[in-house]
Amino acid sequence: MEFSRTDIDDQTTLAISGTLDAVSAPEVRPTIDEIVIAKRKIVIVDLAGLDLIDSSGVAVIVSLFKRIRAVGGEVRVVGVRDQPLAIFKLLRMDRVFSL
Repeated sequence: MEFSRTDIDDQTTLAISGTLDAVSAPEVRPTIDEIVIAKRKIVIVDLAGLDLIDSSGVAVIVSLFKRIRAVGGEVRVVGVRDQPLAIFKLLRMDRVFSL
């Protein structure tokens, strides 16, 4: 898994590619903590490069969503395709994130 964070004004984009699973999810958690501590108002999670996600990966994104909403921000998930899209739909997360 690879990820990058880009801040422009009050918007943060977190792009995640590869595989987001139980092994790789802990790697992105410190960055998510930094985004929440900074109280970023708009967070875009770009999953266009994500090939595979499991429940641990979904949990990381849901955690970000809940924590940002708690500080008055919003999270948008974009670029979801293939297997990750199927997982989000299976878990009905497509309704939460407006995929």
